[in-house]
Amino acid sequence: MRLIISEKANTAKKVSTFLAEGKVKDGKHRSVPTHTFEWKGEECVSVGLKGHVLNPEYPEEYSNWQKIEPRELIDAEILKSVSVKGVAQAIKSLAKKADKVVIATDFDREGELIGVEALSLALDANPKLVDHVERARFSALTRGEVTRAFENLVEVSKELADAGEARQDIDLIWGATLTRWVSRATKRYGSAFLSVGRVQSPTLVLIAERERERRAFVPEPYWEIEATLRNGEPFTAHHANGRFKEEAAARAAYENLTDTALVTEVKQRSATRPAPTPFNTTTFLTSAANLGIGPSRAARIAEDLYTDGYISYPRTDNTVYPGSLDLREVLGYLRHVDGVGSYAEKLSGGEKISPTRGKKETTDHPPIYPTGYARKGDLRDDQWKIYQLVVRRFLATLSEPAKTLRTTLRFESGGEPLIARGTVVTEEGWLGVYPYSRRPDEELPALEEGQEVRLVGADILSKETQPPGRYGQGRLIRVMEDLGLGTKATRPSIIQNLYERGYVHGDPLIPTETGMAVAQALKDFASEIASHEMTADLERSMDAISEGKAEKDSVVAASRDVLRKVYDHLTNSEEKFADIVWEGIREDQTLGPCPTCGRKIKVRRNRKSGKRFAGCEGYPECRTTFPLPQRGDIIPLGTLCDACGSPEIKVIGKRRPWTTCINMDCPKKQEQRERQEGEEKPSEETPPQELEKSTT
Repeated sequence: MRLIISEKANTAKKVSTFLAEGKVKDGKHRSVPTHTFEWKGEECVSVGLKGHVLNPEYPEEYSNWQKIEPRELIDAEILKSVSVKGVAQAIKSLAKKADKVVIATDFDREGELIGVEALSLALDANPKLVDHVERARFSALTRGEVTRAFENLVEVSKELADAGEARQDIDLIWGATLTRWVSRATKRYGSAFLSVGRVQSPTLVLIAERERERRAFVPEPYWEIEATLRNGEPFTAHHANGRFKEEAAARAAYENLTDTALVTEVKQRSATRPAPTPFNTTTFLTSAANLGIGPSRAARIAEDLYTDGYISYPRTDNTVYPGSLDLREVLGYLRHVDGVGSYAEKLSGGEKISPTRGKKETTDHPPIYPTGYARKGDLRDDQWKIYQLVVRRFLATLSEPAKTLRTTLRFESGGEPLIARGTVVTEEGWLGVYPYSRRPDEELPALEEGQEVRLVGADILSKETQPPGRYGQGRLIRVMEDLGLGTKATRPSIIQNLYERGYVHGDPLIPTETGMAVAQALKDFASEIASHEMTADLERSMDAISEGKAEKDSVVAASRDVLRKVYDHLTNSEEKFADIVWEGIREDQTLGPCPTCGRKIKVRRNRKSGKRFAGCEGYPECRTTFPLPQRGDIIPLGTLCDACGSPEIKVIGKRRPWTTCINMDCPKKQEQRERQEGEEKPSEETPPQELEKSTT
């Protein structure tokens, strides 16, 4: 019997469906679904895992955070414990009856490691399998791809699995050691612990440094002149000088304007917008973020679409379609997709299909492309958005360039130069199927030099220079890639961890004061983990492992050496480190001014019930208190409610973040209660069931 091990249950089922030379017998082995069938005259059993079956962990004697010195974790033995016992037992039991085993997990470092973990269980149960192990590598869950992979089985890559395991071990050693040290230094345990991570921390530092730039930024005032001209339809022009640094100069120019403007120059320039390159993981996640779907959620949706057979493997660096990919075949089933069918048919009818090419070409996986036809009713709304994004991107990469016409009109009015610019699409090309990158046309009237138009209005606009923008999730993903922080598979979860630990909120990402303080303390006393260089060096070492140029044990040992130096720096600065972090924590516990006495309203806890509430720091002289939601992180926004003047907070929990003021008697809340009467579900903004009152 041939045992086929896939990464997930639905993948195992699809593999059996694609390969079976007859009926598939579905069953269960110790509650784990199995699929028995014949392939090439041989009995096969296909079974799926639930991700990692083994997890790295420290021995039980290291479990007490307060009693064990964190330094001991640097050189402590790392054990591999079974994470899903039912699946592990099923693999062992099936392996005893098997003559051969095929690893069919995802083809990347993590997938290879997951497969090797399962293989170790199989070999423990049946050592005779050691000479009968094969690997199936495919990039899409389609009949053609899976069949091709099983007809061209290869060897399991020990090097790729070792690279994945090295990352796992190093992240555990660094994360556990430093997280425990920080928690001990700040005396924050349990759910309140402050996490530190090899990739998480330099990413947090990036966000915090940008926030410091914003806070240090001193805005400079400037003025602009905007005029409304009319020749038929009105259009907008601006003073050709752009920004005036002095208001007096702007006002003088404004006063010179007359009620007409003379056309002094007409320029038109055609431009070509090349079609976009194929999606790799980073460009896909960035584009999904522009649609309002964050990287972590987009990655999960893409993984589901892959295992359901709708798109190719979503973790790839490649931006060049391989020659083996039949582009016309893909266009064939896209002809039935809602909204793009006629476009796909038009492309498939062309004599030659010439896809765009990106700069990154790899041989492991193709760029992300659609592998199956889906109807809107087959998918959830968010899945349909992502599927459409992938489909339309694929069609765009096979399309002609778009062409635009840019018009520049220059005028003179009362001796003052004015300018108007507009761009229109003259040939849609790929923009006809990929609307995400299309900007609205800015049409200008057809004018000639010497022609006079009416000036029907003008304004002086008072503005200020703006600080550098915060990182949106999509942009942060690109920056992390450029700096070598994390991998295409781990970056979304790293960003999600920052949210879950209460270090950031919002999108673009706004660091909390605790996040700012942790970043600053790490920069001051553990610069190695605050810098992207060390993490990028480790990433290169893991690449070397996967290429057979370095040994896993030596890379992990070198990482331990670096961590010892970091630990020494921290230990010598424990009190200063804790002071910086606690200053940030206290800032996050200050919600705003007390509406009664003007002192600070802070987050407090009832000594008897443990429930949190907001109370004035002037207690007992001032007894002003407010109830607070008992679940979720509370982020002070530094703003006051425009209805009642009370501090506003953001509450971040399992449900969507929501904003409210802390005053239960606020007129806004009364209006919401009246609107919600008779409704089954309360408003998302201020869920009443979350506003549990606590007594002081």
